[in-house]
Amino acid sequence: MSQSTSSAVGAVALAPQLQGLAALAWLLERIESGGRRPDPAQYRLLVRRIAEQLEQLPMQPQLSAVLDRFPATAELYENLRYQWAGLCRAPLAQSVGTERQAQQVLQRAARASR
Repeated sequence: MSQSTSSAVGAVALAPQLQGLAALAWLLERIESGGRRPDPAQYRLLVRRIAEQLEQLPMQPQLSAVLDRFPATAELYENLRYQWAGLCRAPLAQSVGTERQAQQVLQRAARASR
């Protein structure tokens, strides 16, 4: 992992299986915060590679530290696990609020389709 990537993660020494994820997460964060639009095919490839790594890794303190540092990757992590865990990394109040908003939207859509 490059010096800039390891300093971006902080002073945490990462296990080898997390170093590649941290490097990809750092790159995704740079793309997300940059002013230019990325090439769509390259962006999809990057997200796919991150998703593949996230699907193989069990939750552990070091993975949590990577997700805390890289919000775009944390959002991808939640999206991959939403079916089973909902917004598992969001604070409970935010999760409940989001769930209520979704219910309201669904109710309005059902009323509008009648």
